[in-house]
Amino acid sequence: MKNLVFGFSIIFFVLISSFAHGQNRLLRGMVTTFDSIPLINASVYIKSTKEKVLTDSIGAFKIYCNTPDKIKVTANGFIPRNVKVDENIKFVLVNLKLKSSDDAKEIAIGYGHVKDAEKLSAVEALKSKDVDFSMYKDVYDIIRGRFSGVTVEGNDIIIRGKSSFISSNAALVIVDGMPIPSSTLSSIVPSNIKSINILKDGSASIYGVRGANGVVIIETKRGGD
Repeated sequence: MKNLVFGFSIIFFVLISSFAHGQNRLLRGMVTTFDSIPLINASVYIKSTKEKVLTDSIGAFKIYCNTPDKIKVTANGFIPRNVKVDENIKFVLVNLKLKSSDDAKEIAIGYGHVKDAEKLSAVEALKSKDVDFSMYKDVYDIIRGRFSGVTVEGNDIIIRGKSSFISSNAALVIVDGMPIPSSTLSSIVPSNIKSINILKDGSASIYGVRGANGVVIIETKRGGD
């Protein structure tokens, strides 16, 4: 009888130890939008433990989780995201996309998710579900015809107008998260585009010197989630 009790005790402590070990795994991460704009007070929810934390003033968070596990990240005005967390992931970067509704920016700013409202307000967005991109001959034609104050000169996209006779005035172009030469935009078929976002003024400053002339962010249907 004593041996049986002792055996159950060992099993019990092993199970408790394993559970505690899983819970002791600290996951760190950051929540952003438009690749680099930090989201403040975004909710990070662990599905296994139902624990929830909010991101801080730079969009960062830390939370204990199991291995493996899942987290759900939400913020008012943004599309929620579910992320799988395996044993190899110690830091996770979650980029939330702004909802396509007309008041999404105002909701996000109103809830204080964006510290500098000008960064989000300076974003112009165009999505395939709102516009039939296939009716345009190329990406340059879309940008030229749909974004006010944005011009195309050769293969360069000019957002703020000419300001220098020496250095380039071309905007930084990012396709599916990767910076590319603007000359390669001609290879993208308009019907394969999911969204185009133009960042100017304060919102483009998050890219530092590279974004000094504004930023064009293109997401293709292949590169999207």
